[in-house]
Amino acid sequence: MLRLCYVVVVSLPFIIYYIGKAYFIEKHEGSFPEERRYKMAQRCIRIMMRHGRIETESFGQELLPAEGGYVMYSNHQGKYDTLGIMYSHPTPCTIVMDYDRSQLPIVDPFIDLVKGKRLDKTDMKSQMKTILEIVEEVKAGRRYIVFPEGGYDHNKNDVQTFMPGSFKCATKAKAPIVPVAIIDSYKPFGLNSIRKVKTQVHFLAPIFFDEYKGMTTPQIADMVKERIVAVIEGQLKLQNRETALAGR
Repeated sequence: MLRLCYVVVVSLPFIIYYIGKAYFIEKHEGSFPEERRYKMAQRCIRIMMRHGRIETESFGQELLPAEGGYVMYSNHQGKYDTLGIMYSHPTPCTIVMDYDRSQLPIVDPFIDLVKGKRLDKTDMKSQMKTILEIVEEVKAGRRYIVFPEGGYDHNKNDVQTFMPGSFKCATKAKAPIVPVAIIDSYKPFGLNSIRKVKTQVHFLAPIFFDEYKGMTTPQIADMVKERIVAVIEGQLKLQNRETALAGR
């Protein structure tokens, strides 16, 4: 929380400027294509990272499907997760977010800027409408980030149960599923410190419709979670070995 407060104070002139610009873009939507909006979002993220002393290493961009829409499913650790993925993702993508969280100051105009979707978990009819909208957009070529764990309270690098229903966004669109493993993403806004921190984003090999079409959503959820956990465990073991060698 300390870093978040520090970033807000230090970046206040930029925040005011970009919030104003985001509202202007929203009112003149036709003049601002998605690529331009996304570049602006990435600029905002880079400013926040610089002021917050945050570094993110990314891997696997070459594995991302070159064309068409897809849905990225990532483990969830904290408020920085979406920012780290968007910073690392080379082409425009957007986010599915809980409605209540999306209404927070700064978050609200950012979601509008990237044309994200707000999911109202208290209204089943609204949820289904939103999911169907996402399905059609993915079919049309958009890329979405979904956090199938739902929450992130004290998860750190431990992956929680993936909710099978969240995979309907991909299965109904018959779109590629891209597992994403994030590591140490809880540190930027979860540690009560402003010392330098480093996070990792790993884009894993996509799972195409032909591979999962005979599976149920619980089976798909387990498969995606297993692949993400394998990468996280492998990277943490590597970090531990490097730390041990450095201490000798």
